[in-house]
Amino acid sequence: MSDFFEQQIMEALKGVIDPDKGRNIVELGMVEGLHVKEGHVSFAIVVEPQRGARMEPLRKEAEQAVHGLPGVLSATVVLTAERTQPQSQPEEGPLLPGVAAIVAVASGKGGVGKSTTAANLALGLAAKGLKVGLLDADIYGPSMPRMMGIGQEPGSSDGVRLDPVERHGIKVMSIGFFVEEENPIIWRGPMVQSALIQMMRDVNWGTLDVLVVDMPPGTGDVQLTMAQQVPLTGAVIVSTPQDIALADARKGLNMFRKVDVPVLGLIENMSYFLCPHCDGRSEIFGHGGAREEARVLGMDFLGEVPLHIDIRTTSDGGHPIVASKPEGEHAGIYRDIADRVWAKAQEIMKKKAASAPRIVIH
Repeated sequence: MSDFFEQQIMEALKGVIDPDKGRNIVELGMVEGLHVKEGHVSFAIVVEPQRGARMEPLRKEAEQAVHGLPGVLSATVVLTAERTQPQSQPEEGPLLPGVAAIVAVASGKGGVGKSTTAANLALGLAAKGLKVGLLDADIYGPSMPRMMGIGQEPGSSDGVRLDPVERHGIKVMSIGFFVEEENPIIWRGPMVQSALIQMMRDVNWGTLDVLVVDMPPGTGDVQLTMAQQVPLTGAVIVSTPQDIALADARKGLNMFRKVDVPVLGLIENMSYFLCPHCDGRSEIFGHGGAREEARVLGMDFLGEVPLHIDIRTTSDGGHPIVASKPEGEHAGIYRDIADRVWAKAQEIMKKKAASAPRIVIH
């Protein structure tokens, strides 16, 4: 990035005034992490934690100011909270205090249908009568706005925290609500971690039985942030049957084990292909590899989901199959998986409750 282009951006941002302090955000040192790549601009605006969600108009103004510059194809801005207390003291109360169970849906690599699985798992849990939230933690590739058929940004009923968008009976939050679908998100690790924590701390999730978290593929910053900052009940690993996908799934499993997050089990997605014309079955990626992998690794096998056009089209259309065709065969598969996941989660929660220290007064 040329120094001249950076100067142009900072000059444009001098026109954005902090309404509380009456000075521009550049002069106040609020702009951090400025990054430009091939016309795509990203940066963070640092605010105090207590100002949080009510600074959203400032974020939008800064985004618009930069987006209007010649040569800028996209501008992505995130609010991030500065630490106002010593490192040894907690910055806030516990994240997600009203959530009973948090289940991460992960994969060792992309392209295995993890997000489709996460959405339908969340809907399957809701079909059991549970209060369910769905957090899209795939910061670089958010897909839940499209998959859940959500086109609007979240509002704020209290002026302090954002309200998740409710769709198909569950509460949904995604960074994709705040950026154009075709715009790439080009952030360094600290910005990603800050955005993820904001979507938990600064969102009014309320009381939930379970929050399903759609993780990004691989084993990077987001996975570590979730494992270190959030009391995950457990993780679900999604893989296709082929050997290369299973090898990557094994890495994901080992990562969660190293950070002491229980793995609830393994799902084999695209387990076999069902022809929509003749109902013929073809095992394109092989079959049964995930079940065998689960046996070898000593973990539960949660179920197999076929490769079928209805699963793909309903997700692309914003009406996942558990919501749009709840009585169908494929919705039944996801509901069965949801039953097994919830049973495992309850088992883990009971063990944690039993092992918690008790105060006995004689």
